[in-house]
Amino acid sequence: MLELPSPSTGVPVPKDFTHTPADGATCPVQYGAICWRMHRGKVEVLLITSRDTGRWVIPKGWPMLDKCPASTAQQEAWEEAGVKGDVAEDSVGTFGYDKVLKPGQSLPCRVAVYSLRVGELKRKYPEDKMRSRKWFKYSKAARLVAEPELRGLLMALPVLLDIEPAVA
Repeated sequence: MLELPSPSTGVPVPKDFTHTPADGATCPVQYGAICWRMHRGKVEVLLITSRDTGRWVIPKGWPMLDKCPASTAQQEAWEEAGVKGDVAEDSVGTFGYDKVLKPGQSLPCRVAVYSLRVGELKRKYPEDKMRSRKWFKYSKAARLVAEPELRGLLMALPVLLDIEPAVA
């Protein structure tokens, strides 16, 4: 990943991967995966803990120069959660969050989110010693994440996946 210092913060961010909100400021863009499965007729979401605070989050990371956004989200799901499966090529939405860089310093980021239907969950994966992972019903997963926009995406997941609400 090629990084350049952000003009506003001096913090390294990936080159050419920024989002410009309405106020004209730029913030880095990451790609994330909502890892999901059908279990006993219900939609479940796999959440992982963040490495720093232990909050429940979805796998996400910086763009990869050799991968499209959906493939980057799929790679992050493998590295952070041990997930193998099929990723949708189109984003289901975005959310914002403040990436904590060090105490007292954070960087506002946007995350483009891709749905990834889990086909296999590996026991050994690159970050298996750094994170916990757990399946939750989609509505419970929504209550556990801190980011309001991600909460909304999780609550809407059955509709976004075109699954009948009766079985969600």
